[in-house]
Amino acid sequence: MPHLRIALVQMNSTVGAIEANASAALDWCRRAADAGAELVLLPEMALTGYPVEDLALRRSFVAASVDAVSRLAERLEQEGLGELLVVVGHVDRAADHRPENSASVLHGGRVVTRYSKHHLPNYGVFDEYRYFRPGTELQVVRVRGVDVAVAICEDLWQDGGPVQAAAEAGVGLLAVINASPYEAAKDDVRLELVRRRAAEAGCPLAYVNLVGGQDELVFDGDTMVVDGAGEVVARGPQFVESLVVADLELAAGTATETRAETGVSGMSISRTLDLGPVSAVREEPLPPVETPVHDRLDHLAEIHAALVLGLRDYCSKNGIKKVFLGLSGGIDSTLVASLACDALGPENVHGISNPSVWSSEHSRTDAAELARRTGLNFSTVEIAPMVEAFESRLELDGIAAENLQARIRAVIWMAQSNQHGPSIVLACGNKTELAVGYSTIYGDAVGGFAPIKDVPKTQVWELARWRNAEAERRGEVPPIPEGTITKEPSAELRPGQRDTDSLPPYEVLDRVLEAYVGTDTGMEEMVRAGFDADLVQRVVQLVDRAEYKRRQYPPGTKISFKAFGRDRRLPITNGWRETEPGRGASSVSDVTEA
Repeated sequence: MPHLRIALVQMNSTVGAIEANASAALDWCRRAADAGAELVLLPEMALTGYPVEDLALRRSFVAASVDAVSRLAERLEQEGLGELLVVVGHVDRAADHRPENSASVLHGGRVVTRYSKHHLPNYGVFDEYRYFRPGTELQVVRVRGVDVAVAICEDLWQDGGPVQAAAEAGVGLLAVINASPYEAAKDDVRLELVRRRAAEAGCPLAYVNLVGGQDELVFDGDTMVVDGAGEVVARGPQFVESLVVADLELAAGTATETRAETGVSGMSISRTLDLGPVSAVREEPLPPVETPVHDRLDHLAEIHAALVLGLRDYCSKNGIKKVFLGLSGGIDSTLVASLACDALGPENVHGISNPSVWSSEHSRTDAAELARRTGLNFSTVEIAPMVEAFESRLELDGIAAENLQARIRAVIWMAQSNQHGPSIVLACGNKTELAVGYSTIYGDAVGGFAPIKDVPKTQVWELARWRNAEAERRGEVPPIPEGTITKEPSAELRPGQRDTDSLPPYEVLDRVLEAYVGTDTGMEEMVRAGFDADLVQRVVQLVDRAEYKRRQYPPGTKISFKAFGRDRRLPITNGWRETEPGRGASSVSDVTEA
């Protein structure tokens, strides 16, 4: 049987940075050639980054992408890498000039064929029907005597189409390039999917995925190769760039016709059989190469890695050198500060303590202890004189007086960030607070990025404990003071204030929110499932009334199946009520701003 050495490039692309992405792709191809690879797979949209969103509607952007593909093929030839068969993802254009999500096959200094994604996702964070025309032709290329079919990401997640066509074509390998975002708690759904599709295609399957952060999304890599029986042959690491090389013994291609044919899949099958030496069968294996099979990180480790990478890439790809945040001594800002130190280095993290007359002593000392443990920059700016100045001119009490303190703090953070840029302020709110509107708009909700925006409050504590345990495992100082983890949470905007004065216990609240926000479960169904009716009604009202706040909240790393923003999209002006179906005023009219 023919032998084929493949290299899967788990690379970190930046949306719109076409020239930089192409240069990185060339570098990875050099490394693949050095490893003896004959077939190189780069991810979906490797040259343009993903998702490109409305950039796909700009003719100049699409033209630059098309040009970059041709120039990459020429550069490979000029550097003596022309005999590599390279599959690379990018934006292309159809004959009618509509954009397509495409994969070009490069060899001998030219684009020898091109495949366009057939199944276009239009759910969750994906809007590909808005931008792209679906492809209808499967491309099969002969490499070292093996027929290799090319598919793109969603083509694997949907039944029929390219996978079925690959089986009809009798290919020896299905190569799938991907830009598949990370989500926690998938229970290795990808691996089971890859195994199932390999069985359906009747051949081994190579799956390469992007890595890196892009606005709210994080791509975790997790590149893999499975054989025809579904056994893992190679698997890349998570959250880091990597070259995954594997030697495969594959079935020889038998087709002799290059003309397109159409099977029951409904897709036409086009073959490129003669590419010179790279088409010749190599029946002897190359000298052995290391083929790693990396284990997946455990649940909290991978979430932490996703949050760190999301913040790091958001800053690095946007030219942000430093971050500022308010350090209250509470668990949320403490975890965010720890994440920022891991992502950017403590020398680039500036924590500001803003005690008021109501701040407890342990809040002040816990913030200072965090700074001591991590080495981040720490300063204190008392807000009492500023609050007094406002109150001398305004008559405020109750929630208005409480929110004034939060907004004064935000002015200080923003001023420091402006003064010492290029930098941003990090918002420290968690998903639970964001869900129920437990934040002060233009106060603690200000910022350029919100690292734990998609992390429920109960998971904030879990991550803090995990981070300390990981530090101890490494022989390092745990970054998060134990008192911060164990003390009762409080906004400390009035005497003796506790979060439970306004909210149900977080362990109960998070379960209700997972049902209502995470799975769109209605109130009646939640009550039938055992939740207290009054509790559910109260939480549902809080969530519905806070939609306008969420629209103004900074972007933050998505880690769940349904994050606020790109995943969950509801109207602000909304007369629908789960508690009173078909009745009620808009969510704006009956909300108290906080």
